[in-house]
Amino acid sequence: MAGKFEQFRAKVQELADRGWDIPAIQARYEKLVKEGIPKKTLRKDELLANKEEILDRVQVRAEEYNLYSHNCPQGTALALLEEFGVGNLEIIKALCPFPGVAGIGELCGGITGGLIAIGLIFGSDDITDLAADGQAIEISQEFIAYFEDELGYITCAELQEKVVFGKNLDPGASPENMEAFAKAKGFEKCGLIPGIGARLAAEVIISRLPDN
Repeated sequence: MAGKFEQFRAKVQELADRGWDIPAIQARYEKLVKEGIPKKTLRKDELLANKEEILDRVQVRAEEYNLYSHNCPQGTALALLEEFGVGNLEIIKALCPFPGVAGIGELCGGITGGLIAIGLIFGSDDITDLAADGQAIEISQEFIAYFEDELGYITCAELQEKVVFGKNLDPGASPENMEAFAKAKGFEKCGLIPGIGARLAAEVIISRLPDN
């Protein structure tokens, strides 16, 4: 696990030093606002044939949307919804209170954003469809297990302290903490988590889609 954490620290530094193309990110987001998320027909064979390209793209876009929105569940979910052509921006809006679950350091936004995509793809329009609910929950548990196996933790506070910063900066605790978080390039560095979360969620989604 030590070697993996060294890789994470290197990635965190790369994110801190990255030259972010904010105008391009903003233009892509504003197009989604104007036109909506384009709907797609998900074909497992096509997704598998382009799997690594998809995983790389969704990871980078989650990192970018996290920085642009300053919100990890929104960044994670938007990258996934855009990639798989599901949902809408009202769903992204509803995720605004979910970083660390209302900023109290609980469940990571890289997980909650991923769960939103899983629910949209595998859930049912019929809220009495218990079979669909059961499948979505099973897939969600698989995703969370992969996330914890990869990163070692599932809460915002633990991921900040153990993986990203070496301490819990707790940006939601006070304006002073938020200022310190921003000065430490927290929004850039924390892109590690939604990037990995979106990548793992996309991998699980592709693997669990029905065969064509």
